[in-house]
Amino acid sequence: MNNQELWQRYQDWLYFHPGLEFYLDISRMGFDERFVASLEPKFKQAFQSMAALEKGAIANPDEQRMVGHYWLRNPDLAPNAALRQEITEPLAQILRFAQQVHQGQVKPPQAERFTQILAIGIGGSALGPQFVSQALAPDFPPLEIQFIDNIDPAGIDRIFQRLGDHLKSTLVITTSKSGGTPEPRNGLAETQAVFQRQGLNFPAQAVAVTMPGSHLDQQAKAEQWLAIFPMQDWVGGRTSELSAVGLLPAALQGIDIQAMLDGAKVMDEATRVPDLKTNPAALLALAWYYAGNGRGEKDMVILPYKDSLLLFSRYLQQLVMESLGKERDLDGNLVYQGIAVYGNKGSTDQHAYVQQLREGVPNFFATFIEVLEDRSGPSLELEPGITSGDFLSGFLQGTRQALFDNHRDSITVTIPQVNPRTVGALIALYERAVSLYACLVNINAYHQPGVEAGKKAAAAILALQKTVLQVLQSQSVPISLEALAVKAEAPEQVETIYKIVRHLAANQRGVVLTGDLRQLTRLQVIWQKVVEIHN
Repeated sequence: MNNQELWQRYQDWLYFHPGLEFYLDISRMGFDERFVASLEPKFKQAFQSMAALEKGAIANPDEQRMVGHYWLRNPDLAPNAALRQEITEPLAQILRFAQQVHQGQVKPPQAERFTQILAIGIGGSALGPQFVSQALAPDFPPLEIQFIDNIDPAGIDRIFQRLGDHLKSTLVITTSKSGGTPEPRNGLAETQAVFQRQGLNFPAQAVAVTMPGSHLDQQAKAEQWLAIFPMQDWVGGRTSELSAVGLLPAALQGIDIQAMLDGAKVMDEATRVPDLKTNPAALLALAWYYAGNGRGEKDMVILPYKDSLLLFSRYLQQLVMESLGKERDLDGNLVYQGIAVYGNKGSTDQHAYVQQLREGVPNFFATFIEVLEDRSGPSLELEPGITSGDFLSGFLQGTRQALFDNHRDSITVTIPQVNPRTVGALIALYERAVSLYACLVNINAYHQPGVEAGKKAAAAILALQKTVLQVLQSQSVPISLEALAVKAEAPEQVETIYKIVRHLAANQRGVVLTGDLRQLTRLQVIWQKVVEIHN
């Protein structure tokens, strides 16, 4: 294809939204008109399914739940007045609370005002807020934010070391839909222990974001926490950024959450159009389907050319992979669907893995995220007529061309600048693209049985650990791994038991390993009572 033909193809497939100043270019994907025509029946059905979903159809049959994250930015679309109230009242509560915190009307007992946020959450309760904070928080926000988004003890310790004396002016936000998810529950317990050791009144600095009636809701009420913000049953974690989950920490950091909601609403309207060529989310779904033959055969590489969008690929990993990574379709057929997502940023990637993208295994398609505005003020000319922003733009265009020249497909998303409105629009665009793609491949985008399976397996291991400890505490002499497994009534789980006792021994938890550590058949385990350590 010569340059004139490429220019014509670019014009034929370029999407532009004048209100958002948003561009989407899928012209460097290799599909043809016949391929597009073959998908038209699937898209017709997908548009119908999305319309039904927005009207309140049960979209998650496993849990008999509606899926209504689209209503969050346009409550008038919600099927009834009660649901509309579930959106408007929490939003008003968030705005009011953030204003009271900023003005010092809501403050901690031992400081003049809150200066820090400690956000405790996992998955969508952390990834969205982290992305938005990185993208939009001012350089000197009214409250700075830290995240406990894992249960790594050393990582938790580092957070509290960083907070130091600021703990007395830290607002703790614990986000958990059910209140029973182990990671936020454990992060909360660790945090409460630190507050207690420092003589601080935790409830007076604590906020919960959870479903009404959940275990966390009951705990927050019983302990008289500072505030409770509701999560809706019909909003999944990976689509919760524009609910209280993401809006509360964003508002506290001084981010214009109404502008985020407005941008998402405008994008929702654009992606609701039941016409493939004038619907940007449908164009994305088309490109994804083509790239992976409708089976996710190629990875999605996200390359934002802006530092503030660094975490966009990490946010999209959950949104795309948890939604689309499914073993069976809606008819029960074994399909193994999904699209793997990874990325970092440009031009850093050009010195990292673009070499493989250009010349290595062709198992991907790239998505460039282009931001037209370089910076808020004028730029230094590094060469006559050339600024740093020109170099960045040149690297993006050059990488796109280099990939195309070697038959590597790419998509380019262009926004005018990184601001609350455009970030809200990006979130809405990809939420809808995921939903439309799921319709094309006939899977349930709104459940996550694989995640639940991992949780159940982890719970079984922890239950086995308790049994192993009971056996060891009843022993007065060393015991082999095999004998320990028999006594624990788990003779087929010797390997798991070995890893349990090895971990306990490494952390001075009363378990001692003796014998040759390289010859596991000669290894013996013994319990030694230890003095309890209080951190």
